[in-house]
Amino acid sequence: MTVSEAVSVSAPGSVELAGDLEVPPSARGVVLFAHGSGSSRHSPRNRAVAEALRRNGWATLLMDLLTEGEEQSDAVSGEFRFDVALLGERTATAVDWLAKYPATDALPVHLFGASTGAAAALVAAAERPDRVVSVVSRGGRPDLAGDALGRVRVPVLLLVGGRDEHVLELNRKAAEELPETHRVQVVPGATHLFEEPGALEQVAAAARDWFLRAADAGPG
Repeated sequence: MTVSEAVSVSAPGSVELAGDLEVPPSARGVVLFAHGSGSSRHSPRNRAVAEALRRNGWATLLMDLLTEGEEQSDAVSGEFRFDVALLGERTATAVDWLAKYPATDALPVHLFGASTGAAAALVAAAERPDRVVSVVSRGGRPDLAGDALGRVRVPVLLLVGGRDEHVLELNRKAAEELPETHRVQVVPGATHLFEEPGALEQVAAAARDWFLRAADAGPG
């Protein structure tokens, strides 16, 4: 029986972060989605990827890294969207939450980050090497993870649209700082939001294969 429920993750500072958790029977692992600036757990692109992953036996947790009040403030001031330290801390807190929640406590954790959420995912991977198995970035800004890049010890896949030239260059430079197995994979013809026909399907297939390889490889 599939577990499907709205959850709340308690973060430092007495903050409650909303999330949507779905765990299919005999799940092979759980994928935590870290959303980028101006987005949320309701992102149609990440939800499409999450649905494809669930069809292949993965549990998913789509969660907000900002509260509703913070999102409203950020829409005006932009004060939170590039606060990667805060976003990374909250992503790591969600990793800890998954380790304690009954439906996911036995499942290995993989991270999927988009835009600035990719930087948050990499920071969390560096901070939780004993729990995070791999990371996938979609149109991400891994460069914003700073010195955390050199501390990541899990395989990282950086997916970038072929027409997203500036972000592609940023990803290639950031990849040079990653010490572990990594790949920069270009989705031909795709722009930053992967809105072109078939682009998201390519993202979902690449993420699925990356997570599978990392899971099969096991720790270390």
